[in-house]
Amino acid sequence: MRLYHFWFEAASERARLALSFKSLSYELVVPDYDDDETFFELGVARSVPVVTWDDGHLDVGAAGLLEEIDRRYPAPSLFAPLAPEQWRALGDWRVAVDNILERLYAPIRPAYVGIGDDEAHLASYKASVQARFGTSLEDLANDRYAVYGQLESLTRLKDLGTYIAKHRFYAGEFSAADVLLTADLFPLQLLDGVTLPIDLMYYFERVQEICRVNLRDGLITA
Repeated sequence: MRLYHFWFEAASERARLALSFKSLSYELVVPDYDDDETFFELGVARSVPVVTWDDGHLDVGAAGLLEEIDRRYPAPSLFAPLAPEQWRALGDWRVAVDNILERLYAPIRPAYVGIGDDEAHLASYKASVQARFGTSLEDLANDRYAVYGQLESLTRLKDLGTYIAKHRFYAGEFSAADVLLTADLFPLQLLDGVTLPIDLMYYFERVQEICRVNLRDGLITA
């Protein structure tokens, strides 16, 4: 089994957390930022995560991947602790905040190996940010407080932290919800001047411990 993964993509980290929680043996493959050949050989668009299963089947992208991992390897379950409506609500939340998170992730990604450690990759990344958002990476960094305020309002991060501190995990037991929330919110602490609620910081540590994963892997300065 192989997981094709970029350190700076939250969707990749979701897959890494889930596979590691299952104690599965897999090879972590980290292509170069500008590596199109690997994806061409796989026969897929340049997107991560990509999982090649030990039966030869291949799954691309984040949509449905946690469910597929749980279907193939049911124990310990990622979904048994979750009520279906909880998972649907989290999915709706993730769609609602996707553009906000992407704007917050943009100035964070150069802190990771694969972008910030290579001048050519960084220049290419800055150009892609300009094309995607119609503004510079520097302007997005300067706008981080306002954008984080939007996320905080939509997500009620302090209330979320308080709730999780009481229950330890989103559904009381570790589940796919914790994979999603941790992978998506953990990188935000790298934003200069942004402080996540302390209860969420403790929560991230619990999730990393139960999955035996260090989410600071891949940072240029860990």
